[in-house]
Amino acid sequence: MAIVFHERTEEFHLYNRDISYIMKILPDRSVGQLYYGKRIRDREDYGHMLEYAVRDMAPCPFEGDNTFSREHVRLEYPVYGTGDMRYPAYRIACGNGSRITGFTYAGHRIFAGKKPLEGLPATYVEDDGEACSLELYLEDSLIRVRLVLSYTIYSDFPVVARNARFECLEGCQGIRLEQAMSLSLDLPDSRYKMLDLAGAWGRERYPDLHPLHQGIQSVHSMRGHSSHQFNPFLALLRPDAGETAGEVIAAALVYSGNFLASAEVDTMGTTRIMVGIHPEGFSWPLAAGESFQTPEAVLVYSDRGLNGMSQVFHQLFRTRLARGWWRDRERPILINNWEATYMKFKEEKLLNLAEKAREAGVELFVLDDGWFGRRDDDTSSLGDWYADRKKLPDGIEGLSEKIRAMGLFFGLWFEPEMVNRDSRLYEAHPDWVLGSEDRPRCVGRHQLVLDFSKDEVIDYIGGLMEDIIGRGHLSYIKWDMNRSITEAWSSGREAAFQGTVMHRHILGVYRLYERLIRKFPHVLFESCASGGARFDPGMLYYAPQAWTSDDTDGVERIKIQYGTSYVYPLSSMGSHVSAAPNHQTHRRVPMETRAVCAYFGTFGYEMDVTAICEAELEQMKNQTAFMKANRRLIAEGSFYRLISPFENERSEAGWIVVSPDKREALAAYFRVLQPVNAGFCRMRLSGLLEEGEYEIREQGMAELPYTCYGDELMNYGLILSDQASGVKTAGVRQGDYLARLFVLKVREDGDS
Repeated sequence: MAIVFHERTEEFHLYNRDISYIMKILPDRSVGQLYYGKRIRDREDYGHMLEYAVRDMAPCPFEGDNTFSREHVRLEYPVYGTGDMRYPAYRIACGNGSRITGFTYAGHRIFAGKKPLEGLPATYVEDDGEACSLELYLEDSLIRVRLVLSYTIYSDFPVVARNARFECLEGCQGIRLEQAMSLSLDLPDSRYKMLDLAGAWGRERYPDLHPLHQGIQSVHSMRGHSSHQFNPFLALLRPDAGETAGEVIAAALVYSGNFLASAEVDTMGTTRIMVGIHPEGFSWPLAAGESFQTPEAVLVYSDRGLNGMSQVFHQLFRTRLARGWWRDRERPILINNWEATYMKFKEEKLLNLAEKAREAGVELFVLDDGWFGRRDDDTSSLGDWYADRKKLPDGIEGLSEKIRAMGLFFGLWFEPEMVNRDSRLYEAHPDWVLGSEDRPRCVGRHQLVLDFSKDEVIDYIGGLMEDIIGRGHLSYIKWDMNRSITEAWSSGREAAFQGTVMHRHILGVYRLYERLIRKFPHVLFESCASGGARFDPGMLYYAPQAWTSDDTDGVERIKIQYGTSYVYPLSSMGSHVSAAPNHQTHRRVPMETRAVCAYFGTFGYEMDVTAICEAELEQMKNQTAFMKANRRLIAEGSFYRLISPFENERSEAGWIVVSPDKREALAAYFRVLQPVNAGFCRMRLSGLLEEGEYEIREQGMAELPYTCYGDELMNYGLILSDQASGVKTAGVRQGDYLARLFVLKVREDGDS
């Protein structure tokens, strides 16, 4: 790993064993992009990579030289209006109304390690030897503004982390920043397919793959959060790239608010990737001595296809984005009362649920919505964070004491960013809500959004939460957020402030998280936003796991978790065995299938365990025992997607997680609908030791284990043929909604 500056040619080469990232100071003293991709050897001069051409009608900055035009060179952080006609990385409105700027190279700094971003989530290092960083300083001397472009390359990941900072120097007359992207990358051609993750409530993060075309293709959110609809991520794949082979370039934004991720193909076939805060409604005034810091964007390169890309994201996000006491610890198996009781409960019912769950091996009891104020439905009491004594006579602290006396941890649901009109908080502070009082406000789920751009709001909510967490001895918090932001206007603030509200709001969310984490470092936070509406890298910095979706159906979750795995590690996916028939789809999925899907996440239950039969209770005991024995493998192993539920006609899916030493693995196969008189069925595995002799056991099957070598399993495949294939295999469960789980272990010498 190194960052080299070649002084004679004014070129920068960032490289490790896997990748190279090369830039050059251009004749106009801006910064050009020469190369990003697989590692190439270091040399002093890469000038041949900067291609010039004489193109009629191209605007040229140098009189008499028609070979150099910003429209046709690859730029590192481009601006519109001085020759480049493509979309810009930033926009600045100067005091005289001009949007013309000219940032030129003024110096640089190379240093070991990586700086944190104040007030923002970001990847980090635990030792300066893990990474090397570059800061490029560019200045516009006319408006007295400095632009700092930051790059960090890790030693052990094919990753470049990027951000930008705008600083108003002494003598600056003030500017208004109207766009500030975290990353811009110009690529020399457009022979790519673009992958993004799209969806809606209940079907989040479905992969969407399409060829690039001339023009702009993008995903975005203007909802005040990263959204169910799109995720702050995109990947470009070469046409021949797939799961296990081929080149992939991917970018993810470590941010939880409004975002834009785009790929622009120009008329000459070059491609510009940009990722950052969405410019809609963004307007940030800066005066001398003030600065603006963009969020971090993470750029990943893989020459091992999409699975190679995913494993980089998984490892980086699990070990160098998630942090704190719970990062590397086994997560407790929980039960959440929501689908068992909703808001209609008494303490006695909760205690019965907890006791029955404890008998089955559950370790954590979580009380969901309905415990506070007069909260019998979703029309009242958000913001009134004190216990409803009609439901909980001894309050949260009394219930917690009884739960903990059973030997369980205790957790609680909050929705700290929201308020109901029917609440003491709204009655006392209507000015704490986003929106203009002289215009109608949209209401979602009967609630309004608190203005987290105001310190007094954060201090008030934080004080209530600290009191409950401390007195209730909480071990876990489910932090929910159930509506998008509309009417983003902050009362009592001047006009120039209003363009900062959306970004300041999410900074306020981060600030409250940080405050609570620092005071209660042993509390496990799980983020939630109507399920998966804020499942993004920024949240993982504060909450190492997120509720993957409100759709808990064991069949639908196969697709949701499969799509989520393109970017996010299994250790981040909140996954529960829920009630049957399912409360969202009304589908009756067998309990073992619901469990097999839920294993590949953090695992828990969301059902009325007091109403299940003895056979199901025994299943629960077996499931919790299995998860306790395998949860470290699931959290820390390498994950491989094997069969896509989005791309096959047999309604199948499959994946495998393999231990770091490759000597253990768990492989899951799902078949939603049983075919008739089908062909033979196999699933080719990945990630195993070729020479390893694996003992294979199928969970729930009484037959003796059998053995296969790793090369057989990866090239011929794991045989799955059953009665649907005409094979009369005794004991194999048939029918729709089938899940089969295989435990693989390398056979040791002397095993019989």
